[in-house]
This record gives sequence, C-alpha cells and structure tokens, in this order.
Amino acid sequence: MIGKLLIAHPSLLGDPAFGRCVILMADHNEESSLGFVVNQPTHYSLHELIPELTIDLPIYQGGPVDTDSLFYVHTLKDLPYAQAIGNNLFWGGDLETLQEAIIKKKIAANQLRFFLGYSGWGKGQLRQEYNEKSWLLIKNNYNIFENEEQLWGSIMRDMGGEYALYATAPKHPGLN
Repeated sequence: MIGKLLIAHPSLLGDPAFGRCVILMADHNEESSLGFVVNQPTHYSLHELIPELTIDLPIYQGGPVDTDSLFYVHTLKDLPYAQAIGNNLFWGGDLETLQEAIIKKKIAANQLRFFLGYSGWGKGQLRQEYNEKSWLLIKNNYNIFENEEQLWGSIMRDMGGEYALYATAPKHPGLN
C-alpha cells in the first residue's frame, strides 16, 4: 500500500473532508496508516510559514490530523532520515538539509510538496472504509507535483467505464 494512491470514491462527492481527494500513502502497518492529500492547496505559502526560505511554494492540506504540523514529500533520495515511499518519492527527513537544498536550488519546485497535517487511520479503519467502497487504491503512475486541480478527474477518466462519467461531475452535485 505504501506509495500507492488512495482515491476518494465518487460516492464521496460533496464530502467536505475527502471529496475528490487523492492521497499518497506514505506509511501502512497493522496498527495504522498515514498518507497526504496531494490535491488540496491551501491559501498559505511556504515563505509565510518559514520566512527564511525565499521560495514561494504552495502549502497543501495533507489531511485532518495534526494540522498544526508541516510535512513534506520530495524526490531527494539522499536527504538524511527521509523515508522511502516508492516511485522515487520520499517523505520527511532532515529539515535543515532540505532548507539548504532549497536555498542552493538543488531541488526544484516540481520535486517537493509541503502539507499541513496528514490523513491517518487507526487499526483496521482504512480496510473497513475500503471494504465499504469509500476508497479506490491504485498504483501511482501520476506526477503528484503537477496538475493537482485536475488529478482526481484525470484518474477517474483513466479508470474508464462508470468512473469516467464522474470526471466532469460538479464538486457539489446537490448545489446544481
């Protein structure tokens, strides 16, 4: 499950927390699961939260858990303490080394994403939600650092069949 994308099932359209979410799964074991919503930008920028960094990256809402904490996913395989997710992606790691890489332009904006909070599930919770068909689990064949606004719809179109019909559905069907 680590490194895969957890996609909000179309039945969650209109759900304020997880409707149209695409979650990159970063950790999964018998006790818990953890991932980051990769397609919900906030109104914050990195420079606002860490003023010493002069790069103006958007901050994403990683999920409803621990929203006062900043997390990050990146492509820096040599970042100390970073945890491999797969597909050349890593999460966390030494923040000072990451800051230095940003300042020295050793990492580009399309190789890094910051999140406020994360999405988490306790023992058996994610499996239950998956069995209830709240989520679809797919291999990560997408660039999570680009086109976040269209990511959910792109995945629905690529899945084809009845899912493709939802790709263009309004965010809040009840408001139409």
